[in-house]
Amino acid sequence: MRKTKTLSEVCSVLEVSRRAVQGYENAGLVKATERNKYGHLLYDEEAQRRIKKIRLLQQLGFKIKEIKEIMDAPDEVVTEAIRTQICRCKMELAQKKEIIHRAEALIAELTKNQ
Repeated sequence: MRKTKTLSEVCSVLEVSRRAVQGYENAGLVKATERNKYGHLLYDEEAQRRIKKIRLLQQLGFKIKEIKEIMDAPDEVVTEAIRTQICRCKMELAQKKEIIHRAEALIAELTKNQ
């Protein structure tokens, strides 16, 4: 028998909000596997894996619409989409580092004149 978790347990273990999981359900990305005797939604290991993957894709900057397009795509498609997104993240990081460097230089200049 597969191990299932309640929505509260899933949220706690995967560090995702209840609202986020409900949003994933509304988007058709994941669904509860069953309900327990108290009526609580239960998620099997596959649903938990999907939630974890969705959350990571969101953290990488994918929008829900984009996630819907690649979630069940062949591995090659998902891999290429993730690689492309990683490149974008690296470019954004480099830009942020440059902005921070310039801001620190400005601070140094301003404090030198005090």
